[in-house]
Amino acid sequence: MISQTYLSELFSLEGRVAVVTGGSSGIGRAITGALARAGASVVVVARREAELAATVDELTAEGCRAAWVSADLSTADGVRGGAEAAVAPFGEPDILVNCAGINLRPPMGELGEDVWDTTMTVNLKAPYLLGQRFGPGMAERGFGRIIHITSQQAHRAFVQSGAYGVSKGALESLARSQAEAWSPYGVTCNTLVPGFVMTPLNERLSADPEKVAALAARTMTGRNGLPEDFAGAAVFLAGRGSAYVTGQSVFVDGGFSVH
Repeated sequence: MISQTYLSELFSLEGRVAVVTGGSSGIGRAITGALARAGASVVVVARREAELAATVDELTAEGCRAAWVSADLSTADGVRGGAEAAVAPFGEPDILVNCAGINLRPPMGELGEDVWDTTMTVNLKAPYLLGQRFGPGMAERGFGRIIHITSQQAHRAFVQSGAYGVSKGALESLARSQAEAWSPYGVTCNTLVPGFVMTPLNERLSADPEKVAALAARTMTGRNGLPEDFAGAAVFLAGRGSAYVTGQSVFVDGGFSVH
């Protein structure tokens, strides 16, 4: 059918290879599943082997192509080692999704250098190093998609943004710098900005029913986000249909940011 061919040209990821950090839980796992089910061969990079194996087993049972790499993204050596291991299953990636993140937010007056350094390494330096490793190759081949997952706190301060908010704001700036460098060669670089999503990263807030309800009331849809809300946006930004979208922060937040 014409419609199927047309949709495939816009959104199919057949023949593409994707690397997703933090892809075994929360938003990252939903994006991993979406890219794999859209046809990409996906390598999931995270720390916990049990979660990685469960994610990949679920996808391979459905006939998807998926593999996993356990890596510690809190050190530069861990990032570099993880990157090299990630190319082994399917080759160099066409799509890089940086979803791995750490959410340590003590009060600003108690924010020590250890928390600052760890947060910046996982949330900012790892995406930078992975971009440096994979971006030039994408540009040389004439196609690439880099997607970062950021936060409302890249744009506004609340619930003790601290180093976390700083790292996410800088990550959006990194996306714009990457877009400037590589978009002339077919590599788009964008960020997805969640609202409040019930994931392990937000365990502290998720445990407070009143705060959860207040955050839902702030949206236009009347509910907080779910990991699967990011599937369509991720597939769009990863495919051919988004070739003219780059350097952008795409809010997937139920209207949270404009209400």
